[in-house]
Amino acid sequence: MTCCQINDYAELCVCVCVCVCVLQVRLQTQPKASCTQYVLYTGTYDCFRKTISKEGVLGLYKGMGAPLAGVAPMMAISFFGFGLGKQLQQRDAGTPLTHTQLFLSGCLAGVFTTVIVAPGERIKCLLQVQASSGQSKYAGPLDCAIQLYREQGLRSVYRGTVLTLIRDVPSTGLYFLTYEYLKHFLTPEGQSVSQLSTPNILLAGGVAGILNWMIALPPDVLKSNFQTASDGKYAGLVDVLRTLLREEGPAGLYKGFNAVFLRAFPANAACFLGFEVAVKGLNWIAPGW
Repeated sequence: MTCCQINDYAELCVCVCVCVCVLQVRLQTQPKASCTQYVLYTGTYDCFRKTISKEGVLGLYKGMGAPLAGVAPMMAISFFGFGLGKQLQQRDAGTPLTHTQLFLSGCLAGVFTTVIVAPGERIKCLLQVQASSGQSKYAGPLDCAIQLYREQGLRSVYRGTVLTLIRDVPSTGLYFLTYEYLKHFLTPEGQSVSQLSTPNILLAGGVAGILNWMIALPPDVLKSNFQTASDGKYAGLVDVLRTLLREEGPAGLYKGFNAVFLRAFPANAACFLGFEVAVKGLNWIAPGW
């Protein structure tokens, strides 16, 4: 696979994942249908069709300015946190880390990224729900951040941080553990892990992304509902869970399931492929670093 093909694949994955993310949030935050009112979206395709019909193609990109601006530093911090976690636990460079140590290193990466992810997710969710409801309180990501800060300071901007941690810490631990395990599993006997083929890197990254979201989806649903709720609607995090289970049952924790898994494999496959290509490039440019 050439550099141009990798770039084209990565760009396509970004476009698809941005669109799916909008559908995911709208499905997660739509109210449950009552006896006198039908549900707004019956599924992923219905949400896609109605978004295109009402808002055009650009409606699929509502609220994505903040997450896209933060995705590069977020992933850089994530891989830095994972690397730091491995260094802190590995006393002997020749001794491979255990599965538990890899998982804990990934958990540290999840803690590190929350600083960037939490406010970006809050802004993204508000703008996407606003677009689907037809309201226009916020003119864009920057205006949304300013208004949130003026209302209640940083506390409002970082609303949902605890749920973001609950979502990202264990899921990121599993994410990196799965990728590292599959890398070694897919490496032919007698070869180095660094020689793993591009298809196998894509497979390992994609599977890691799917397992990551299997753990992350329930707290992500709670986070989206908590971050987009009006002030005072929920007494706390436990109240969000209690309300959702009472109104929609356990299935409510997996709203947006189809939308999430449409993006999980390609997005994370491209992410790890980009990481491996970058590492090889840096090792070639500065092999002593």
